[in-house]
Amino acid sequence: MCQIYNDYIPLQKLPTASTLSKTGLMKKIVIAPDSFKGSLTSLQVAQAIEEGIHMTLPSAHVIKIPVADGGEGTMHTLIDALHGIYTTCKVYNPLMREITAEYGIIKNSDSYTAIIDMASASGLTLLTEKEKNPLITSTYGTGQLIADAYARGCRHFIIGIGGSATNDAGKGMLEALGCRFLDANGHPLTQGGESLNLLSHIDISGVKASLLRSDFTIICDVNNPLYGESGAAHIFASQKGASFAAIEILDKGLRRFAFCIKKQFGIDIAHTPGAGAAGGMGAAFTTFFNATLKSGIKTILKILDFEKRITGADLIITGEGKIDKQTLMGKLSQGVLFAAQKKSIPVIALGGTIEDRKLLTDAGFLGVFCIQSSAIPLSQAMQPEITAENLKQTTSQIIRLISFNHLIP
Repeated sequence: MCQIYNDYIPLQKLPTASTLSKTGLMKKIVIAPDSFKGSLTSLQVAQAIEEGIHMTLPSAHVIKIPVADGGEGTMHTLIDALHGIYTTCKVYNPLMREITAEYGIIKNSDSYTAIIDMASASGLTLLTEKEKNPLITSTYGTGQLIADAYARGCRHFIIGIGGSATNDAGKGMLEALGCRFLDANGHPLTQGGESLNLLSHIDISGVKASLLRSDFTIICDVNNPLYGESGAAHIFASQKGASFAAIEILDKGLRRFAFCIKKQFGIDIAHTPGAGAAGGMGAAFTTFFNATLKSGIKTILKILDFEKRITGADLIITGEGKIDKQTLMGKLSQGVLFAAQKKSIPVIALGGTIEDRKLLTDAGFLGVFCIQSSAIPLSQAMQPEITAENLKQTTSQIIRLISFNHLIP
């Protein structure tokens, strides 16, 4: 038999949302999420979380800092934060079909900086599952974006190279900028990573010298070498549609590319950390341009002045579509966590899919929460309106729990 106590707290005596706000338990909450890829942008995620906070704490001071780590959404994050302008141009997608792609430009006192997402022209999201095939996909469209920005006066470039559908070592990009890749008979190679196996000579005479001397910051979140067991093809090509046989072909093509680079230019690019990023795009940039490869999240947080903006926060909420052990390998949520830990600010992570929860909480997250409220098909769960509602409701419940238990001073 259950024992009934007379000193229970009546439901009406529990603190209300307005009471919690007035007590000052929630003075400042920062929202710093990545996008939920295929569903919501990082800004849309932040807006949904903000709505959830205000459902429980209407007067809470909320600061939204949408973040990205070099992949899809990086350009929008930086352009919005730095008050740049958007522009569009016609480019070829990974299968050489014409599309309209967007990039951003920031005007400084005496120069222009282009902010480009490789994914907007050469990304996986531009293809259907059946179309994914890195043997033939090309980075040509990314080169067209760079050429358009150069023609508009940009001499500084910040390029996020995450989310690519390609494994051509930047060959297509370089061709769009005037470079020629030739076989032993002097014939141009076809598009795609497979054609690199026939590479004999690289002619860069058609590339503008002033473009090669321009300043390039390449944002990526991997340090893989160009080829081998840890290289671009073996680690990433399968998610771009490559079979086991295709991976071997692609890896041999990257080896051939490195061989020709060393033979012609005296540069040993094979084992440079990050050379394998975006299917070898890292190798192309470090070989031919005045390019620096930088960690995605560290660079973005520095540009956004993140550590200064979170000062005095009582809580930070971050998140992305999938959170697992790979989150602790330099992904966005880990970067947010590290910045918060310097200031002893608790961090909660929200995800559409959660794995390795204990590993994540042991790393320092106050809590890691799945936003799914019921068992529904993935295609339905990823519908923007469902994702937004799940983010809002989950956040509201978490804030209510934290506030009631006085976990935030």
